[in-house]
Amino acid sequence: MNIHEYQAKQLLRDFGVPLPRGRVTDQPVEAAQIAAELGKPVVVKAQIHAGGRGQGGGVKLASTPAEAEQWASKILGMTLVTRQTGPEGRLVRRVLVEETLPIERELYMAIAVDRAAGQPVVIAAASGGMEIEEIAARDPQALRREAFDPDRGLLAFQARRMVEGLKLPAPASISAVGLLMALAKAFVALDAALLEINPLALLSDNRLAALDAKVRLDDNALFRHPDLKLLRDLNEESPLEVEASRHNLNYIKLDGNVGCMVNGAGLAMATMDIIQYAGGRPANFLDVGGGASRDQVRSAFEILVRDPSVRAILINIFGGILRCDTLADGVVEAARITGLKLPLVIRMEGTNVERGREILRNSGLPITVAEGLRDAAEKAVAAART
Repeated sequence: MNIHEYQAKQLLRDFGVPLPRGRVTDQPVEAAQIAAELGKPVVVKAQIHAGGRGQGGGVKLASTPAEAEQWASKILGMTLVTRQTGPEGRLVRRVLVEETLPIERELYMAIAVDRAAGQPVVIAAASGGMEIEEIAARDPQALRREAFDPDRGLLAFQARRMVEGLKLPAPASISAVGLLMALAKAFVALDAALLEINPLALLSDNRLAALDAKVRLDDNALFRHPDLKLLRDLNEESPLEVEASRHNLNYIKLDGNVGCMVNGAGLAMATMDIIQYAGGRPANFLDVGGGASRDQVRSAFEILVRDPSVRAILINIFGGILRCDTLADGVVEAARITGLKLPLVIRMEGTNVERGREILRNSGLPITVAEGLRDAAEKAVAAART
């Protein structure tokens, strides 16, 4: 689950991470009041779940409270388009008004999960203010990495080893060691999937400050954090993804035109691959899970139909816990409810497969039952082109 920058900073402040002073608002007049309270030039920052906000016009410097109000008035309500939002952009509903600081240099720090090592890994670079991909492409050796045991936390000697390559003055190096350990503590305590400080500023007085913060929380661990669940902003998510989450479905919107419904993440990935191999593009990732009920199947189907980019639907199911007849019942019911007009291709194997195929044949609906995965992909891709 993604959260806003201002929310991430509120969480990190509790772990002792140094941050600029500031507050969030949805009113231009209050932006002026915040700037007056801070008593110095401020930066007005759009709050959306996407990077590249400055390049899209969503980050502006204001030297006076009146100017802060003017920029807040322009940014609030705008549709901000960045590399990460896609061409449709995101509506800005809040701005963060923060003090400006005397920046000498920008650095990069992050913690992510290294799935190969099975541990969190700290990443740091002596230059920041750009995407991590840009840093790695410019100088792969600039990225320093250190995996750590989440039960023990990042140890002091590990943090010192990370800081050695950042070329910091001695006072700042000491602070950087403490900062890295605080970030690691926050990462574990919050059950985060990603924690990124970009840029981390070295100030003229050798202090450090996290000018920006990104935190992505692990959805699977939110049952342990009812307070963090409240940080979810449904306005920042695709309506179809929000609807899918209500039914415990794993759904991600993509940019293709072949809608996919599969049970099992591995089978879903294989299905998307073979759609592309057949010359098409998947419109989504949709895993109904191994034990989906008839109602979940119906809800998943309705989500696919509501996507205007979908020109054909491919359902690929292996009947294990989810029996093929349960799938067929759910699909037939949903197709009748929605008045299905899209081409529908189904490939199913496994428990009660013959019963499932019989239900589809007797439904009277224009459903194509494929003989195999390749056959299903080719028929779905061909149908999407017509």
